Amino acid sequence: MSKYQVNEKGYYGTFGGAYIPEMLYPNVEELKEQYLTIINEPKFKEEFNQLLKDYVGRPSPLYHAKRLSEKYGANIFLKREDLNHTGAHKINNTIGQILLAERLGKKRIIAETGAGQHGVATATVCALKGLECVVYMGAIDIERQAPNVARMKMMGATVVPATSGSKTLKDATNEALRDWINNPVDTHYIIGSVVGPHPYPDMVARFQSIISEETKKQLVGKIGKENPDYVLACVGGGSNAAGMFYHYLDEENVKLIAVEAAGHGVDSGESAATTILGKEGVLHGSRSILMQTEDGQVIEPYSISAGLDYPGIGPQHAWLFKSGRALYGNATDAEAMEAGLLLTKLEGIIPAIESAHALAYLEKMDLKNSDSVVVCLSGRGDKDLANYMTYFGF
Repeated sequence: MSKYQVNEKGYYGTFGGAYIPEMLYPNVEELKEQYLTIINEPKFKEEFNQLLKDYVGRPSPLYHAKRLSEKYGANIFLKREDLNHTGAHKINNTIGQILLAERLGKKRIIAETGAGQHGVATATVCALKGLECVVYMGAIDIERQAPNVARMKMMGATVVPATSGSKTLKDATNEALRDWINNPVDTHYIIGSVVGPHPYPDMVARFQSIISEETKKQLVGKIGKENPDYVLACVGGGSNAAGMFYHYLDEENVKLIAVEAAGHGVDSGESAATTILGKEGVLHGSRSILMQTEDGQVIEPYSISAGLDYPGIGPQHAWLFKSGRALYGNATDAEAMEAGLLLTKLEGIIPAIESAHALAYLEKMDLKNSDSVVVCLSGRGDKDLANYMTYFGF
């Protein structure tokens, strides 16, 4: 058993657990008791893998970015999650969870979304399976991610704006949890990141682990071995990073780097660099590290990327940070936007602004010619074109 994976009590080291209202206890308990049995059934695995292949388009390519490699003086590979159906890694998890919900007899699906990619992925699988879909999204995110809102509505989802607090991801999550409390019997809540009460962080990480599983096989064909020197991924809640790190956690010679959103700067008061600014506490059902005031009120995060402005990180990430297994760096809005433009100009690939944070960290690394680096390109930049256009004046 890996010391970096969840234990039988639902904890990663000192983080995790299920801190939930009594009304949700039956739902979470049902999931906890059944998820491992269900997802390990041969028929489940067969349907899951078939959909990943024929519907999502997996395996996603591992692309050797030659011009980017030349710039940074190392072998840089991009794990192309941006080429998945719906444009990001989120679909890996929603397919897994919709199959799970079906087997639990749930007829109604709810979800929260920030950048809209998880909302789109949820609406997509609900359309595929003919299930009712309600997506909660911060009112501000609805404005800045209009194309994704349109996609969700086209697929038959109801998009409900969260108008409290900062009107972003945290508030959408609060609204989704309220809905679940009010509709415990027929509803399954598809959480989009490695956050929430146990077993969600573990379940989502398992569905996303396909990313590192494929990467290991693909690297053998590229560099003759499974392990690179570095693995990079952006982190908000942290699902793409959890999937990208999954099969490397016990490979201590592989350096894991998670990149948070520093916003206008770590000390600017407008940031989402949780590991630097946060302290231990409970958020959305699990013990983790989160940005909070002295009296425990959640501090509103900020990032130019809608998918990274979350005030906490998943409990596994909190443990990887505290144990020192992974390095948690950060990139500002400006650094991420420049890195996104650089990839576009050098490789003809427009990344999601979230993914551009991971790319930005390449500037801060002391790389050697012999180093192999895998960056998880978690999403494509179509949804962010308006942001890019405004920022650079195109």
